[in-house]
Amino acid sequence: MFSGSWKESSMNIIELEIPDQNIDVEALQVAFGSLYRDDVLIKPSRVVAILAAACMLQLDGLIQQCGETMKETITVKTVCGYYTSVGTYGLDSVKKKCLEWLLNNLMTHQNVKLFKELSINVMKQLIGSSNLFVMQVEMDVYTALKKWMFLQLVPSWNGSLKQLLTETDVWFSKQRKDFEDMAFLETEQGKPFVSVFRHLRLQYIISDLASARIIEQDAIVPAEWLSSVYKQQWFAMLRAEQDSEVGPQEIDKEELEGNSMRCGRKLAKDGEYCWCWTGFNFGFDLLVTYTNRCVIFKRNTLNQPCSGSVSLQPQRSIAFRLRLASFDSSGKLICSRTTGYQILILKKDQEQVVMNLDSRFLTFPLYICCNFLYISPEKRIENNRHPENPEN
Repeated sequence: MFSGSWKESSMNIIELEIPDQNIDVEALQVAFGSLYRDDVLIKPSRVVAILAAACMLQLDGLIQQCGETMKETITVKTVCGYYTSVGTYGLDSVKKKCLEWLLNNLMTHQNVKLFKELSINVMKQLIGSSNLFVMQVEMDVYTALKKWMFLQLVPSWNGSLKQLLTETDVWFSKQRKDFEDMAFLETEQGKPFVSVFRHLRLQYIISDLASARIIEQDAIVPAEWLSSVYKQQWFAMLRAEQDSEVGPQEIDKEELEGNSMRCGRKLAKDGEYCWCWTGFNFGFDLLVTYTNRCVIFKRNTLNQPCSGSVSLQPQRSIAFRLRLASFDSSGKLICSRTTGYQILILKKDQEQVVMNLDSRFLTFPLYICCNFLYISPEKRIENNRHPENPEN
């Protein structure tokens, strides 16, 4: 290898300085061996070490092969390690794939080990994303965050996922006794997690009575956060009731990305399903039906019983995005469909097919995730009045 004018050509032993702790002898052997063959076998358990060695030796072909291996072997066991390592070694495409996997699987396939490994910075990205594949409603995002925070603070806990919520609630209940006048996020233990909880869409939690009671009782979120959201939602309700508010009239992507309602449902097998998501939606009782490989939205007004008040306005509109996905046993996306962001205008008791599915690409269980805006963002009115000059 070191022939010709290299000074090492006459040396029997060549010492290399290895600045990266991820690199070991076996990884170096694979890296050097790749110089003599086009392809090498890379096991998922060894890929990070080999990637580190390839980056040190600037072996672009091997770096690319490591990246492809990582993309194909992202699982609950590897995703956090991959995400961290590719950030170090600059494989942005793998980092993006890891983030996509986490957005798809954090809520759909909750896992104790994954909760323990997810850092604050990664969780902040996930909870803040409109692409988070939420199951049920925003309250379930809060519940998942609560469990994750418990495991970050008590990493030695080794129970099952079924036991996790009960143990989490017991632990936080004990903390409340020590900090009677403070929300947990205001304590020294809780402050590091503030940036993550800030991304919760609290307006869709307090819109449901049972959820509002739980989040108040938990005393994890500061009262000031909730008070401002209560005020915001009160004014939104008044606009819907008294200001001829009929819903969004155009796509506001920034508003949809940052403030839309996130909700989802798992369909275990093919069949007929009809449901609505909990919460007060400003008089728009949306029924969702899956039947004959179609997803249908209906504005329920008079035809079927409703748990709350409904708007009798002739027309109401919503902004929405519907996504469907199926995953294999490792959490890898098998197939997916999306409507993209749309505006849907419905008359009283009108229904509309929003997606038709090709049976050739249908794999169950099927996961449905939606983003909704039921009312348009409040217009900011500029105050053109100037303060009076006290001297005049």
